[in-house]
Amino acid sequence: MITVAGFNTAIDHLFTVDALVPGTVQRAAQAEPYPGGKGLHVAQTVAALGERVQLVGLVDAAHRNLVARRMAERGVLFHGIEIEQPMRSCIAVRERAGRVTEILGPGPELGPAEREELLRAWWHCAEESVLLVLSGSLPRGFDADAYASMVRQAAGRPCLVDASGEVLRHAAGSGAFLLKPNRDEATELAGRPVRTPEDAAALARALHAQGIVLPVVTLGAEGAVGFDGRSVWHASVTLERSANVVGSGDCLLAGLAVALKRGEPMAEALRLGVACGAANAMDEETGYVRRERVLALQPQVQVRRMDS
Repeated sequence: MITVAGFNTAIDHLFTVDALVPGTVQRAAQAEPYPGGKGLHVAQTVAALGERVQLVGLVDAAHRNLVARRMAERGVLFHGIEIEQPMRSCIAVRERAGRVTEILGPGPELGPAEREELLRAWWHCAEESVLLVLSGSLPRGFDADAYASMVRQAAGRPCLVDASGEVLRHAAGSGAFLLKPNRDEATELAGRPVRTPEDAAALARALHAQGIVLPVVTLGAEGAVGFDGRSVWHASVTLERSANVVGSGDCLLAGLAVALKRGEPMAEALRLGVACGAANAMDEETGYVRRERVLALQPQVQVRRMDS
């Protein structure tokens, strides 16, 4: 079992316009609201790849049935802690040319009792798991070192962490099994630009020296770079088209989690992860993959050893 902490579960709204023009009134086609959030994307992708997975997150009364129904359809066991405040709401505006602008709501602020209930559900689920994923932003009310603390209390279970800002900075010193910053997060963490695979390799080595067992830096369309303590690997795939890149990093993390749970080495974990990220980018839906598309993409992913 893989357990995912997606504490800041969201309700997403996707709008499509010809071209976004700030300061004007524009009409768009709006899809129905659907459950989202980085942790939720990871969980439903893990399930699509055939692994048992459970998600711990927040839900409000207005959206409990929507989230529960979607997760059941996707094969995810959802442990939703109900809160009185509205769930986080996120908006994505996609232009016909492919550019996406995201507006991410801050989410609810949890009091001590709600935080305790959420963490209690998390640790109950974690006891049943062989691998843990901590993904996305934290609801207001949590300290920035919450993920780092959760990693240290995980009783030896491998923890894969995807975070940003101060939460990421604390997690980098937690001894997590895997840390996955993207290019922007890596730049902030390193204090210098991370633009190329070589830049990413240098940061991955530095993170490993800090105690991260498997650092992975994602580079958008240029794939991902990972260090396994012996070799640096770069995985990438060329797509003829992309429909929606939002959520691709979450799907990549899910692929890494599944491969590592199955005992695959870093090179093959990156191959599956990049295939998942690419499969998401080819689909209109955010943060979800179809297994047959992932399987078709896997042989197309180029994996090279950078330090040979």
